[in-house]
Amino acid sequence: MQSFDDPRLTAMGLLSEVQVGLSAKMMPSFAAAGLSLIDFETLIRLSRSPRRRLRMSDLAAQTSMSTSGVTRVVDRLEREGMVERQACDTDRRASYAALTGAGADTLAKVLPQHLDDIDRWFTGLLSPEELDGLLSALRVIRDVVRPCATAGASGEEEA
Repeated sequence: MQSFDDPRLTAMGLLSEVQVGLSAKMMPSFAAAGLSLIDFETLIRLSRSPRRRLRMSDLAAQTSMSTSGVTRVVDRLEREGMVERQACDTDRRASYAALTGAGADTLAKVLPQHLDDIDRWFTGLLSPEELDGLLSALRVIRDVVRPCATAGASGEEEA
C-alpha cells in the first residue's frame, strides 16, 4: 500500500498552499490599482522585457495563458491605455504587446506596495542564503516544467 505521508506529496501540497496564500496576500494592492493578478503579471513581464514589449506568442508562453487568453487580456489593457499592439517589422503575422507610459505609471504606483507585500509575506521570511537556494531550485524546476517561460526574454528579434 502506498504511503500518504510521502514527502513528494508534502512538497507539492506546500508549494500549492504557498502559491494560493501569496496570491491572496498580493491581491488587495493589485485591486486598489484596478488590476487583476494576470493584469499585473502581464504588465510586469512587459516592463522587464527588452524594449518593454513581447511577441503575443511569447507573452502567452511566459504567462501560461492560451493565445486567446492573452488576446483578451491585452485587449482590455489596450482599452485602458496600459498596453499597445505593435506590428512586427519582419513577420506580418506576428505582433507585439508593448507597455505604454500609462502602463508604466500604473506599475510605478502599485510596485512599492507590492514589494512591501513580497518582503512581508515571502522573501523577508527567508535568510539571504535561503532565498538564494530557493531561487536556484525554482529555476531548475521551472526550466524543466516550463521551458518556454522565458520566451522572448533574450531580446533577439525573430524573423
